Amino acid sequence: MTGPTQTATGHWINGGWHPAGSPATIGVRNPANGEIAAEVPAGTAADLDRAVAAARSAFPGWAATAPAERAAVVRRIGEGLRTRAEEIATAVTAEMGSPIRMSRTAQVGFPVAVAESFATLAADFAWTEEIGNSLVVREPIGVVGAITPWNFPLQQIVSKLAPALAAGNTMVFKPSEIAPLTARILAEVTAEAGLPAGVFNVVYGTGPVVGEAISAHPDIDMISFTGSTRAGRRISTVAAGTVKRVALELGGKGANVILDDADLPTAVRTGVMMAFANGGQVCGAWPRMLVPASRQDEVVALAVAAAREYVVGEPTDEATRIGPMASEAHREKVHGYIERGIADGARLVFGGPGRPEGLEKGAYLRPTIFADVDPHSVIAQEEIFGPVLTIIPYADEDEAVAIANGTMYGLTSGVFGEPEHALAVARRLRAGQVDVNGGHWNPLAPFGGYKQSGNGREFGRAGLEEFLEIKAIQR
Repeated sequence: MTGPTQTATGHWINGGWHPAGSPATIGVRNPANGEIAAEVPAGTAADLDRAVAAARSAFPGWAATAPAERAAVVRRIGEGLRTRAEEIATAVTAEMGSPIRMSRTAQVGFPVAVAESFATLAADFAWTEEIGNSLVVREPIGVVGAITPWNFPLQQIVSKLAPALAAGNTMVFKPSEIAPLTARILAEVTAEAGLPAGVFNVVYGTGPVVGEAISAHPDIDMISFTGSTRAGRRISTVAAGTVKRVALELGGKGANVILDDADLPTAVRTGVMMAFANGGQVCGAWPRMLVPASRQDEVVALAVAAAREYVVGEPTDEATRIGPMASEAHREKVHGYIERGIADGARLVFGGPGRPEGLEKGAYLRPTIFADVDPHSVIAQEEIFGPVLTIIPYADEDEAVAIANGTMYGLTSGVFGEPEHALAVARRLRAGQVDVNGGHWNPLAPFGGYKQSGNGREFGRAGLEEFLEIKAIQR
């Protein structure tokens, strides 16, 4: 792209596009070439106030809408996203560099599946129940402020919007300034699906301005945030001033625990995929591969062979499996971790510092694998959020569990081994989601973290209940 496209000149407020209160804009760069792909408004606190007022005004009517009708709207939103799949995929690839094949499948497919799952769940949900002489009623919280990251820009907001709408809430949404393009598409789809004006609002802007204003706003009843642990701490601090509910889905440092009785080729191939998918820019990735010390050399050979299949290249190329990092600043951050791993004595077995050959322009780096990694080292403890896999040997099963649990995070992990053996180890892991032998993603199962990976849950019944208040009426 050579100039601005899909430029937004206003915010989506009360069912339509409204001029921004400031002429300032934010350039959205295509990370494959560094060029400006689009521009969006640099929103202000005054813009947010208008959006919150619209959401507050729309809340009584939407909350009173029959749950079946709300569920039908959510289902139509999912259908609308499906019909615009290619447009969505193209936008995500342009704004954050996700390979086009992944954009078409995961970046579009996941949010469509999530919308459909909540529409189905809400239709059969028990909104009231009798407990003794009490009528227990589940009601919407009110106005939800949603703040999302850039790595899965549409999925992250649909994972909040679908349950929030099904529960009867209204919403004000701030997309990431790095990847805001699908917010326009989503806004238009919600209107086409019959969502009343004011129920869903979009305010573009930065975290320090719009994000802070959302967190502090007295007329926002709940914050649902996905992003870094550092940002989650800040949101919790600011939101405490109004004692609003805060649901956080934060960072991760997932461990892939490969047991002695695992199918090694399958475990390693799956583990490399879970470390490199979306360029490793996945909170639920498995960047740590824990292996029996006696089999580390065998694992390294398998991992390197699998890694060679991950073609790095222009994200619009169908053959590409790893595109650029989402921004040049993020590329530099991940590259710094690769250099740190070498400096700290980890054994480099694949990739390493520098850009891939022939990709000197753009936010590209070489997918990298380290072996003999100290589990207490920086690259084994901190969230790198890039295609960097650390292979960590362990002496026995107890040590493997201790290493897997030995970070401040607890979002996802995997275990490979004889099914019952692997299940027993999975029960010992302090993580909100554990896949046994590559278990498939289930949009009806709860997703969320232990420890500093956050609180609350997304997806399924638990994800719907995050957006509900509970009232007991004694009779």
